[in-house]
Amino acid sequence: MEQEELIKRNLQEIVTEEELDELVATKNRPTAYVGYEPSGKIHMGHVLTVNKLIDLQRSGFDIIVLLADIHAYLNQKGSLEEVRELAEQNKRCFLALGLDPDKTKFVFGSDFQLNHDYMLNVLKLTQETSLNRAKRSMDEVGRKMDDPKVSQMVYPIMQAVDIAMLEVDVAVSGIDQRKIHMLAREELPDVGYRSPTCIHTPIMLGLDGVKMSSSKENYISVDDTEDDIKRKMKKAYCPAETVEDNPVLEIFKYHVFPRYDEITLKRPEKFGGNLEISGYQELEEQFASGEIHPMDLKNAATEYMNDLLKPVRKILTEA
Repeated sequence: MEQEELIKRNLQEIVTEEELDELVATKNRPTAYVGYEPSGKIHMGHVLTVNKLIDLQRSGFDIIVLLADIHAYLNQKGSLEEVRELAEQNKRCFLALGLDPDKTKFVFGSDFQLNHDYMLNVLKLTQETSLNRAKRSMDEVGRKMDDPKVSQMVYPIMQAVDIAMLEVDVAVSGIDQRKIHMLAREELPDVGYRSPTCIHTPIMLGLDGVKMSSSKENYISVDDTEDDIKRKMKKAYCPAETVEDNPVLEIFKYHVFPRYDEITLKRPEKFGGNLEISGYQELEEQFASGEIHPMDLKNAATEYMNDLLKPVRKILTEA
């Protein structure tokens, strides 16, 4: 796959594409980062950004993963001790998912976010950011935003300063972080730092076809057992010949085909026998035409997701 295609596949937005193209053309090893709040289970929505980091790593980028323990604490996700312990577990999972340990730098927020220079930059940026802007930037990611805490207003400002202090060229996140990234792009130059280029991945649907929610258990977690995944996939929303808003097809688009060049859908001979598929587009076309039955698609998704998550289960079992 061409470098440009690898960098840009499965993205919802690049801000801006011209900046990204220039960066790749002029800098030997650009730096890209994602910040992860250690809060709750890692699910396939998180893994989507990990997949993008792997794409960038293969394209010559150096990768920084921020294990944002201070952010999680400010966003009411647990005590500092609890989120730090979860951050260590997250790190092991990210490596098991395929990040190269020799080319990935893991940084804990608590290792630098309490330093003098960092805090001074946070205070400087608070003078450039309105309260309304800070609140709006948290609408998609904050907890209990109908009655936000002051700490949650500091959260997006800290995220912008993270980008500056880590000397990031490209900030990577789900599209739900867009408002925070736009704050960073617009406000960082006012305190003496350059604007980052930002790339945003889509937000995956839950397995029931609606927004992912921990209360609905409509997602696949990296620590789900084989039986868990089989049970969840059996119930997954997957209307025949329907491509739009189909969460099972999304699994293939965002998780299976980035890791497998070709897949095999296993079927009994009376239903046409095994089917070899090369690439997501071919899979989508075959499903839309009715050549692939929804249950065959679900069974294949179950098989490949279990294979993909085996290294993570091994890491978690050994921990």
